[in-house]
Amino acid sequence: MEGVLVRKIKKICVFCGANSGKDVAFVNAAFHLGEVLGKRKIDLVYGGGKLGLMGCVSTAVAQHERQVLGIIPSAFTINNLVGETCGKEIKVATMQERLVMMMELSDAFIALPGGFGTLEELFQMISWAQLNIHNKPIGVLNINGFFNGLLSFVDHAVKQEFITPRARKILISATTANELVDKLQAFRFEPDPALSKLKWSPSSSQKEKLDLTLRL
Repeated sequence: MEGVLVRKIKKICVFCGANSGKDVAFVNAAFHLGEVLGKRKIDLVYGGGKLGLMGCVSTAVAQHERQVLGIIPSAFTINNLVGETCGKEIKVATMQERLVMMMELSDAFIALPGGFGTLEELFQMISWAQLNIHNKPIGVLNINGFFNGLLSFVDHAVKQEFITPRARKILISATTANELVDKLQAFRFEPDPALSKLKWSPSSSQKEKLDLTLRL
């Protein structure tokens, strides 16, 4: 990556399914991602527990002696619903609190295959980046074309002028773990000039007025 400013990434938050999925390639890729993070000395933040792909990636990171932090709603810990977290665990009251803490404690985000919860987490981080709440890179690991339909839909939304070309750049994709981490490290955040005027600190008395023609 000669000539490219490399972002320092110490902790990556991984969103993924609590199921393993139909294709064994998903499991293999989750383990491999964990190995890549471990070898590159990157710690893991994730949703806690040991089910599905979440268990695969967290186990692999821990095996390479990197720190693993699971952030989990207390409701999920009742009757050991999701299994034991592989590493340190922080219990929170709500799903929203969980996501905010993930954002605050991570330097970048990766989505592996998953269901509605994974997609919610992914798009919440994208929308927060668009609104200039954070400027951290976000990517999907597109295993066996799992995210092809999603990426096509996003590109369609750009063509229909609901997502700006600038905002489209927020979502990165790659087919291998090493390529994706490289892209996350090379990511340069380009905030929307109007949205960058938003003030999100608690002390702000009011938000800057926005051009209502913006496509949010």
